Amino acid sequence: MTVIAHPPRAVLPLNYFGIPLGLAGLGGAWSAARQYLGAPGLPAEILYVAAALLWAGFTAVYAVGTVRSRGSLRAAVRHPLSGPLTAFVPVVAILLIVHYGPLLGGAARALLYVAVGALALLAAVLVAHWLDGSLERDELHTGYFLPVVAGSFVASIGFTGLGEHRAAVAAFGIGIYFWLTLGAVLFGRLVVGGALPPPARPMLAILLTPPGVASIAWFAATGGAVDGIQLALGGVMFLMVLVQLVHLPGYLRVPFGLQHWTFTFPLAILGNDGVRWAGALHFGGWRPAAWALLAVVTALIGAIALRTLGGALPGGLGERRAPSPG
Repeated sequence: MTVIAHPPRAVLPLNYFGIPLGLAGLGGAWSAARQYLGAPGLPAEILYVAAALLWAGFTAVYAVGTVRSRGSLRAAVRHPLSGPLTAFVPVVAILLIVHYGPLLGGAARALLYVAVGALALLAAVLVAHWLDGSLERDELHTGYFLPVVAGSFVASIGFTGLGEHRAAVAAFGIGIYFWLTLGAVLFGRLVVGGALPPPARPMLAILLTPPGVASIAWFAATGGAVDGIQLALGGVMFLMVLVQLVHLPGYLRVPFGLQHWTFTFPLAILGNDGVRWAGALHFGGWRPAAWALLAVVTALIGAIALRTLGGALPGGLGERRAPSPG
């Protein structure tokens, strides 16, 4: 396994943004539960407030550090490990704008377009850099899905929330394109590139994110319909869940650290999508099944949060040399 140079030193390592991303994702799952199961709104609001405060604080710290260290943002974007993680900032922003849209009123549309525009510009810079041929195979990791795949599907959800159906479908199409093209490259890397080192193993959970976020985006665009596209996405999601269950023994052997927050967004997406599928299919016992899934997902993310609050979280990847996560 190739060992790559650590990302440019920053006041705050970019992978800390995985914390508000996971909390906002879980807030989305509870919002789905409020819609389909009549769940109370308080859990979602608490999670979104926590995500918003952390995102704002982390963004301020990172922005100040970037201003003080000239060229650090450019270096971070071009770095094979941290480059895709720079998309954390606009992606979390989009999730927050979607949730707080009713409170923001007319400003929500403008803020969403600013956030999506920033994500699109960042994605264009990243893709152009990737196409320069400067990346090594061992430097690729599943975090590359964030800016162009997950980010595109999240943007689609945001556009649907504003009634921009054409823009939502366009963003969905971008996500599908890069899921197929980039996914093939990353999957080949994972299959033939050797086993991941234990600290990087949680990044395999990100394989749940593309089908899950795509499914949620399509549910939003179609008003919860189960059509051919949704069935195809559900099939992929089901297989990826089985793959994660097979990897569970390996996950349990990973020492606790910041990398465990990698699990939180995929878990939250699983809960969100699962609640929507249960509500759409209305099979016998769908409500207890949906509640059980939501409870499991919440408990797992809550356990990670409690361990973090207990002081068990070490420094981020920006503070030490790290093996390539994929």
